[in-house]
Amino acid sequence: MLFLILSILCSVIVGVIFKITRKYDTNPTQIVAFNYITALILCYLTFSPNFAEVDAKAPWNIYIAIGVLLPVVFLLLMASIKYIGIVKTDAAQRLSLFIPILAAWLIFKEEFNTYKVIGLVIGFTALLFILRKQSKNTENKWIYPAGVLIGFGIIDILFKQIALYTTLPYPTSLCIVFAISFVIALGVALYKIIIKKENFNLKNILFGALVGIFNFGNILFYLKAHKAFSENPSTVFAGMNMGVIILGSLTGVFLFKEKLSKINFIGLVLALISIFFIVRSQF
Repeated sequence: MLFLILSILCSVIVGVIFKITRKYDTNPTQIVAFNYITALILCYLTFSPNFAEVDAKAPWNIYIAIGVLLPVVFLLLMASIKYIGIVKTDAAQRLSLFIPILAAWLIFKEEFNTYKVIGLVIGFTALLFILRKQSKNTENKWIYPAGVLIGFGIIDILFKQIALYTTLPYPTSLCIVFAISFVIALGVALYKIIIKKENFNLKNILFGALVGIFNFGNILFYLKAHKAFSENPSTVFAGMNMGVIILGSLTGVFLFKEKLSKINFIGLVLALISIFFIVRSQF
């Protein structure tokens, strides 16, 4: 249970760091780049992957797709936290689980039971309630959490495909993905510095390193939690998603004074109910 709690904390802390960066005139692209080099170093030191095992038969198309998507979705995540707050962004990120579920149904022809259908219906209702604007304020950029939801959903599908490729250990694949994400993010950051004349600031390295530490911590402890609960993975799945929504909501409301309407609160409750039904459907 400790690993699960630590994974939840790391996930929410990443959002908190993104929220704090708003006060320091930081550069999102540079932060994302240094996040991935930090995560890559930690991944290599922790798992000591053997890259000599990697060959042309590895799923490079999936590696590249995830490697490109990760920095893009991370930038959307930062923008979403900036414009609509931690509460709604965390909820959108966790409800992205509906994307792989729908893919399993539409693409892989997986059979749906009543619990899963109920969970999906409640989940979509929760999304409408959570992302509903409190007013006619045009600064409520719903497009960002929508991008977070779709992006993380697609990434989840692709990571599941990597998990099926058992020729390489999963940590080795993870290091490859981090390396590609770093190259992509670094290329964009250098383009903006050299061509767009954006300023380079050391504080972006600091924030990027912090995000990378907790980003990797989230993944590491999540994997350890699954290993500890190997006979009951649904416990980890439910605990992670519900835990992030609850802790993220408490953090946003009490630490950053984010305002939510009654409809938004109802949406958060519905999200938890939805996840319960999704987990229940596995039995």
